[in-house]
Amino acid sequence: MRTAFWRILPALYLIALPPMTTARAADARPVHPNIVVVFTDDQGYGDLGCYGARGFQTPNIDRLAAEGMRFSDWYVAQPVCSSSRTALLTGCYPNRLGIVGALGPKARHGIHDAETTLAEVCRSQGYRTAMYGKWHLGHHPQFLPTRHGFDEYYGLPYSNDMWPLHPTSGRDFPPLPLIEGVQTIALNPDQRQLTTAYTERAVSFIERNQDHPFFLYVAHSMPHVPLHVSDKFQGKSERGLFGDVISEIDWSVGQIVDTLAKHGLDRRTLVIFTCDNGPWLLYGDHAGSAAPLREGKASVWEGGVRVPCIMRFPGQIAAGAVCHEPLMTIDLLPTIARLVGATPPSRPIDGLDIWPILSGQPGAHSPHEALYFYWLNDLHALRSGRWKLHFPHRYPHLQLAGGGGKPGRYEQLDSGLELYDLETDVGETKNVADEHPDVVARLKSLAETAREDLGDGLTKRQGKNLREPGRL
Repeated sequence: MRTAFWRILPALYLIALPPMTTARAADARPVHPNIVVVFTDDQGYGDLGCYGARGFQTPNIDRLAAEGMRFSDWYVAQPVCSSSRTALLTGCYPNRLGIVGALGPKARHGIHDAETTLAEVCRSQGYRTAMYGKWHLGHHPQFLPTRHGFDEYYGLPYSNDMWPLHPTSGRDFPPLPLIEGVQTIALNPDQRQLTTAYTERAVSFIERNQDHPFFLYVAHSMPHVPLHVSDKFQGKSERGLFGDVISEIDWSVGQIVDTLAKHGLDRRTLVIFTCDNGPWLLYGDHAGSAAPLREGKASVWEGGVRVPCIMRFPGQIAAGAVCHEPLMTIDLLPTIARLVGATPPSRPIDGLDIWPILSGQPGAHSPHEALYFYWLNDLHALRSGRWKLHFPHRYPHLQLAGGGGKPGRYEQLDSGLELYDLETDVGETKNVADEHPDVVARLKSLAETAREDLGDGLTKRQGKNLREPGRL
């Protein structure tokens, strides 16, 4: 397992991408490029126009794809909130750091002070940093964004359904805090205003720092249920409230991109749009779509862990490019660190530098021998090249969809040892394990390496290289 260590890739990896006609990365790349990451919540693979969405339009996000690179095989480390965000911000598999699942108001742990976040990587090079939106790496003051590399923070410390108005579990939750810095400034805020408020702060941050390198992280609370949208988008899509919410997120992206253009920052800014996991299918008409993938949030079938991702960096990433290489959010930290000129984190990480792919270097391919998909601390599956191997595990399958903001019902199904060829069967419909015993044997060997490193609850293995989260 190519786990956890910082790597600077040579430019000799061999795979094909569409011909790149724009300037290569080595040609006049900005010394301190701005970085903007937009991260949505529970948005499915099929919930953007450029990924086949129906019932609503996403022209601003689709424009990013037309002017940059769209990824067909982009993954999150785990299909659930805190785990996914931990991986994005630290470049590590979240179970390595002891943060899994979705931390709630009763949690007494969060990100450890010794871990290095994307914000700290950028701030080490003099960047100004801001985070607006859903954090979910611990809600106590010592775990909040301004204690982990961000100069500014405004948003919710955890999921927007963790409040007294939850349709089935409201009694379990205290009032939902809206936080600025480390101070709670409101309880149970009007969620119809969240997307607009995050966007206004993002635009202001860009305008205030247009003459200084910056890292901006906008983590929308939507389209996680409960869905809320401002009056300006209410009832505007054919897909009902869910489509309205996606339309407002698309507007938000447009506001950010237009602000960059207004101040002449386009060609010195890398913009990344992606999300934390697949759709929460339990909520029916208030959930998105993972089509054509199997299952959704809370499972490691493709619909849970494969998500849309788009990156735009004019002059550095070719317009209209499509990448089919398997990559993961853990790769963003080492790649961005390279771009901003930062030194590696002092602790080992799992992500690898994918700039050769982004910049269109001839022959560049995924640096990962395998990507590992855990649910909490259990190894459920791995992907290596075209192949994905599932290990016997139990997973939630939608039995009855909910509606109108109320959840439906899952049934628990069991997977066997199953192999899928994702190049010919993206929907994971045909188990070909019996036809490829050599592939199964190779992937099982890779899994053993992962278990030794990260552990595996299913086989009762304790990983050798796990780290403690921060604790109160």
